[in-house]
Amino acid sequence: MSKTHFHVWLSRYGTCIAGIALFVFFAMWAPNFLSLLNLSNIMKQISFMAVLGLGFSLALLVSELDLSFANVCSLCAVCVAWFVHNGHPPELAVAAGLLVGIGAGVLNGLLVTVLRIPSLIATLATASVANGLSFMVTQGVAFVGQWDSRFLWIGRGTVFGIPALIFWLLVVNLLAWFMLKQTRLGFRMLAVGEATEAARLAGVNVRVIKIIGLALSGLAAGVTAVLMTSSLASAAPNAAADLMLTAIAAVLLGMTMFEPGRANVPGTLVGAIIIGMLGNGLVLMGVEYYFQDILLGLIIVVSVALSSSVLKKAAFSI
Repeated sequence: MSKTHFHVWLSRYGTCIAGIALFVFFAMWAPNFLSLLNLSNIMKQISFMAVLGLGFSLALLVSELDLSFANVCSLCAVCVAWFVHNGHPPELAVAAGLLVGIGAGVLNGLLVTVLRIPSLIATLATASVANGLSFMVTQGVAFVGQWDSRFLWIGRGTVFGIPALIFWLLVVNLLAWFMLKQTRLGFRMLAVGEATEAARLAGVNVRVIKIIGLALSGLAAGVTAVLMTSSLASAAPNAAADLMLTAIAAVLLGMTMFEPGRANVPGTLVGAIIIGMLGNGLVLMGVEYYFQDILLGLIIVVSVALSSSVLKKAAFSI
């Protein structure tokens, strides 16, 4: 292998190799890290972060930055919980959560493409509105109670012996990967993200594609809300607040592997696994909790340094 080819290979897989090394380290030094129960718990714990991160990735792929996804997810969660809590069919509750997420994403898209507000500002405004609506629906009190077992199965059941959360995580990622790599919509999203003006000249409706990218981010927030509410059997107005930084970190970390400099589906998933594994391993080793936040901050700084041009274009383009 030539030196140039080695550098290309290292840029694509170096972060993944570091993740494998981290896995080996925890396997050797963290008690019970390798137990099937613990590994399953890691995957279940990252499912919310990974699906939210996937939505953020899809918005970023069309050169838009969605900073509303955590607040939108919380709003979707309380909407889902309201329907379930008041005895409505689980199907209606799930549909409500997904539609609210899509609606928020479409709103972001219209603010960006019609009013030409930079996505950084537009999505922060949407986040504030979603936060206010969440507290209005709940009056500041979380929804809890004994809910329909059919709804709880979504987040607590098993599918072919696989915990439901892990199954849905894999399904969502496979669908997103297939869309991006095997469909015309995916090709157009990638084209808009790589060269917006060239895509426009080639006949791609850039406005519609950007709205779709942000709508898919909202849909991912809705999916996460359904999974979270079902798994926890509760929903608070700030239910997803703690997931914002970790989801963004997973995306940024994913942009350093497989397709360096570009948000990508497998990279985001592996990034989420690395972050989840890091937090789990440190806890098992008895490391103080605040070291997790310090390491998360370092991951974000390094990842942004490697992908700064992409993020700048997404945040401030109009």
